[in-house]
Amino acid sequence: MRRQTARVVPLMLILGVGLLGGGPPATAASTTTTFLANQDSYVNAASPGTNYDATNTLAVAGTPTRISYLQFAVTGLTQPVLNARLQVHTQDTPTATSPFGGTAQRAGTGWSEGTLTYANRPAAIGSPLGSLGKVLRNTWYELDVAAVVTGNGTYAFSLSSTNPDGAYYDSRETSAFAPRLVVGTGTDTGGNVLLNAGDISACATTGAAQTAQIISREAGTVLAGGDLTDSGTAAQLANCYGPTWGRFKDRTKPILGNHDYLTAGAVPTFDYFGPVLPRGKGYYSFDQAGWHIIVLNTNCSQVGGCQAGSPQEQWLRADLAAHPTRCTLAQYHHPLFSSGGRESSNVRPLFQALYDAGAEIVVNGHNHQYERFAPQNPSGVADPARGIREFVVGTGGRSLMATFPEPAANSEVRNGRTFGVLKLVLSPQSYTWQFLPVTGATFTDSGTGTCH
Repeated sequence: MRRQTARVVPLMLILGVGLLGGGPPATAASTTTTFLANQDSYVNAASPGTNYDATNTLAVAGTPTRISYLQFAVTGLTQPVLNARLQVHTQDTPTATSPFGGTAQRAGTGWSEGTLTYANRPAAIGSPLGSLGKVLRNTWYELDVAAVVTGNGTYAFSLSSTNPDGAYYDSRETSAFAPRLVVGTGTDTGGNVLLNAGDISACATTGAAQTAQIISREAGTVLAGGDLTDSGTAAQLANCYGPTWGRFKDRTKPILGNHDYLTAGAVPTFDYFGPVLPRGKGYYSFDQAGWHIIVLNTNCSQVGGCQAGSPQEQWLRADLAAHPTRCTLAQYHHPLFSSGGRESSNVRPLFQALYDAGAEIVVNGHNHQYERFAPQNPSGVADPARGIREFVVGTGGRSLMATFPEPAANSEVRNGRTFGVLKLVLSPQSYTWQFLPVTGATFTDSGTGTCH
């Protein structure tokens, strides 16, 4: 496949407070570089001497056996590799859909797409790197290949399937949908990173699987922001949440949403997470990277209310007083402020307690959108000096809400069309944020803030 392609210009994601003109240097820095395939084609066991370069297609199937091959030249890396992802895009045709998208394996290099055949195909190297399950048409998919991408060099991969119902991917001739190798380098260890999103698991959609791909490549504590399943059943936790975000259960801090209580008392969700989610309450706190992190339960009727003087509000004020930390973040499901039309005034007393204690950030879900607000007080008045910055991150996987009825006061950024995860990097006196979109999406948002 003969079109000449060049390496994509690296996207630099320098995450640090040095940009603020004060404070200590950043504790995490990463660089993401995207490489386009410089060779790709497929072979067919039914015609072992035929070259399929001119078809501009990458095919995988088991009957007859069809294997796709992709090769990348990785150059210019100057830091250790943190992660590497092979990304492929299914063609926008009905035949591209398949119950099994294929298994990736490292392959030998040195072959040419113009002469590659089944008879002279390169040898497979090592164990399989991972597999794709069901794939749909016109969708990006990715596989973790960090086990073999260790630095600069030439890397080749095969994608094969034993399923007779083959999948079809775009080749490098398709420009915007060309296969990509995305390599992250740097020194990010994740100890000061929070990964936030809510409204995660809808069993009939693939959104949670797509956002889980982001979590799989990012180090850090996962804050699963409520509505983890459709209706909070044990079967949904096992069969829908479990294979996606449940893979990161050992580093997850869960938040309860209204859908989790569609099963009485959210009992299966409490059972699933065990001691990390205090039974019957669902509110708790922990410390990380010099910050105090508070998880609240805004299903108010389930915990004796959220009003001033309620058990949770009293606990919150006592917890804040016991942790006079310079930087504080709270996460709960229902937002006080939103342009999406689903704000909840019930949580105002909790926001008030956080504001009184000088908290910096509140992260919510419930609206299946992303929205960022300027710092404001509990009445919704801009307060740059000591206001709380609210993020609404209901982009974890449930069907998105594309429209915003009316922009709320102090709303700075809004997007209702992109699944993704909010990455917060915490430093002792400041923080940075970045919205990480799923593979193939382009919307993002980033910035920095300081503690009060």
